[in-house]
Amino acid sequence: MQKAKKTKVVKLAVIGASLAGLAATAYFFFGPKGKKHQKQAKAWAIKMKGEVVEKLEMAREITEPVYQEIIDTVAKEYKQGKKASQIEIDELAADLKKHWKSMSELAVAAKQEVIKDAAQLAKAAKKASR
Repeated sequence: MQKAKKTKVVKLAVIGASLAGLAATAYFFFGPKGKKHQKQAKAWAIKMKGEVVEKLEMAREITEPVYQEIIDTVAKEYKQGKKASQIEIDELAADLKKHWKSMSELAVAAKQEVIKDAAQLAKAAKKASR
């Protein structure tokens, strides 16, 4: 029974992280400067953002230094692969870093939802074991 509870909590945490990553991407394309971002988006930029989101989803804890390190790591890979000019990659990385505050607010909201769901699961499991 304990293993099932832990599995559900882990699944909820993964879902929460995924939602936070998707929310950050959605904010980038549909936020206040979304139209501008959509027009400027190139295939490599979309792939780079996707890789950032994937790495965010895999991170156990997302803090601002971790967020920025992930962006820097992905940007470095793109620079080495010559997928775009260094200036374009640096501009995209800087722009992604600017979104930390809005992304972290979304991540906190998702985390609180996961905690709430986990508490409800624990309460239900406790009732079931009586």
